[in-house]
Amino acid sequence: MAELTVTTTRPSTPAPPGEHTATIPTSPARLSGAVLSAARAVVGFLYACHGADSLFGVFGREHTAAFGAWPSWYAGVIALFGGALVAIGLATRPAALLCSGAMAFAYFTVHQPGGLLPIQNHGEPAAMFCWTFLLIATLGPGSFALDTLRRRRA
Repeated sequence: MAELTVTTTRPSTPAPPGEHTATIPTSPARLSGAVLSAARAVVGFLYACHGADSLFGVFGREHTAAFGAWPSWYAGVIALFGGALVAIGLATRPAALLCSGAMAFAYFTVHQPGGLLPIQNHGEPAAMFCWTFLLIATLGPGSFALDTLRRRRA
């Protein structure tokens, strides 16, 4: 049975015959695209779930947004479709910017009047979504996204 030698940097010389090596990328630059993609997908999925629940009550919400009601129905549409776009990495930057703005609006109109800090006014999710979507809009979709695939093919 052959041994597996794991190195954390690229070996300068090829492995001897019969010895297998694996390189584990340890630099943050090599991992950042994958980690950003994973975070984008999770945050987008969670936000899309929030939108689906707001519009259709699929996760147990008793009172859904009435069609066309301002701002709840529009917020639900932005959450569902914007979150889905961010999750798959399609039109990521504009979708994330729109989602960030929707969460900022929600924070300042719904939560902030209830107290100065998010912990006081139960606005932690709105604040976290807002800043995370702003980060995604700034940094882009990451390595594993439809935007990245389209850019490579162009």
